[in-house]
Amino acid sequence: MNTTPRRGMGERLLDAVEWVGNKLPDPVFLFLGCALLVMALSAVGASMGWEVQPVRPAIVTEPLLDASGAPLLDAQGAPQTRPVLDAKGAPVVELQSAGDPVRPRSLLSSEGLWWALQSMVSNFINFPPLGIVLAGMLGIGVAEKVGFFAAAMKWLALITPGKLLTPMIVFIGVMSNVASDAGYIVLPPLAAALYLALGRPPVVGIAAAFAGVSAGFSANLLISATDALMAGLTTAGARILDPNYTVNPTCNWYFLAASTFLLTLVGWAVTAWLVEPRLMKRVPEQGGPVPRSASELNQQRLSPGEQRGLMLALVAELAALAIVLALVLVPGWPLHGPVSDAPSAAPKWTQAVIPLIIFLFLAPALAYGWAVGEIRSQKDIAKAFTHAMAQMAPIIVLAFFAGQFIAYFRYSNLDQMLAFTGGKALVDAQLPPSLLLVGIVVLTATVNLFMGSMSAKWTMLSPILVPMLMMTGMSPELTQAAYRVGDSVTNVITPLNSYLVIILVALQRYNRSAGMGTLIATMLPYALVFGVLWTIFLVAWVALGLPLGPDTNLQYIPAG
Repeated sequence: MNTTPRRGMGERLLDAVEWVGNKLPDPVFLFLGCALLVMALSAVGASMGWEVQPVRPAIVTEPLLDASGAPLLDAQGAPQTRPVLDAKGAPVVELQSAGDPVRPRSLLSSEGLWWALQSMVSNFINFPPLGIVLAGMLGIGVAEKVGFFAAAMKWLALITPGKLLTPMIVFIGVMSNVASDAGYIVLPPLAAALYLALGRPPVVGIAAAFAGVSAGFSANLLISATDALMAGLTTAGARILDPNYTVNPTCNWYFLAASTFLLTLVGWAVTAWLVEPRLMKRVPEQGGPVPRSASELNQQRLSPGEQRGLMLALVAELAALAIVLALVLVPGWPLHGPVSDAPSAAPKWTQAVIPLIIFLFLAPALAYGWAVGEIRSQKDIAKAFTHAMAQMAPIIVLAFFAGQFIAYFRYSNLDQMLAFTGGKALVDAQLPPSLLLVGIVVLTATVNLFMGSMSAKWTMLSPILVPMLMMTGMSPELTQAAYRVGDSVTNVITPLNSYLVIILVALQRYNRSAGMGTLIATMLPYALVFGVLWTIFLVAWVALGLPLGPDTNLQYIPAG
């Protein structure tokens, strides 16, 4: 009798994606190969004269004439003009060239090779997640070394209903973006350990956490520094058409808050119906569930020493939280108030998230280690720090090559050329409003595969999309909302996500043969389902006429 579980078409497709992806070289050589490919494309583009003309929307004007038909002049003697209006009384806008054409910069030229060699170290050092991860792991690594995580996972496994574990992980992941990129560092390893403690595939925990943190990056119940950054860039785009227009950082709050609950449910469904059933069929060496014997289940109970350690760790953590709250809330203290006097300035504490993570993990870890006898002197603490850095060796190696690839792509100008080409094509398509929203999401999600930085993409796209879509009656706030949907959903499958290598290393801890194909195949269902349902949610939101945020309109109505 054949007892092999039957696999549906979707599982076979994902298995094929994984098989093909894992035939790619080791991630180190994959990033090296991508860097070499960018070098080759930049050289080909430069030799063939590739170029993309940057464009900016401009209001069409006509000269003001006096009764005799002569041009009216201003005080400086320059001809006066007025906007040309369409049938609806709105200014006519057309795309006009803005600056010199963008051309590829060859990385195989003498100058390009010189830049690649002299910037190699800085490309590595400036790789976005490197310093954040290494610093953040000081506290997390000590907590792991002394056994604090293991004991905490046992406790959580005992009190968390298995059916609610996944939505809890996804929700925490979505909410973690208020603390910038800290969720990438903290949540996946914690989720993996918790799933392992419950006898479920640890890779499922990593996938659910990564989906919430990355594919749901834009959603949140709270306003963060990201909202202020996006509002500033959208304002700059809107003022190309309307010099007095201002976008508030809270402009998408209602929509993104509601999206938090939507994505939690969607992430739960994708995990329960697509991801976990597939991984449950794997052996433990391939990321599947680890069988638990009766004796092993008994070992999940906390020993008296572990209970005492956790109690002391709780006291230490409460004390650490009290100190942090005082630093944030007491006037005049280091983390109180905004970074500057600007209206959209971020709170100071958001710029110190990583040091706070170190402190908030180190305090309970040291207390626990002292209680259970793992820490007896400062030498034990130093050894724990060294252990934390040793765990980071694979990430450091990957970061070197990933940093070169991302820097080469940016230097070559290929990222800008892609953004300008896609943005102009979307505007030229002249789609109806609902399809425009879908188009913005698809365009952004596609560009996101090749250009990871949220702010860099929006810096280039907003001056094109925002004013042109204002002319169709779409408000800048609505354009921004569509952009944020597209900017999030493909984060989990793009190699240009700086933190993808960190998730891959966490995955390889439970599946040593895992490659980029394994990770992409695991996360592809989240990217596709999040993309489709979140876009439908946005279109339905607009169709119902619901406000995106406080004092925010869906339509743009020109002043006057």
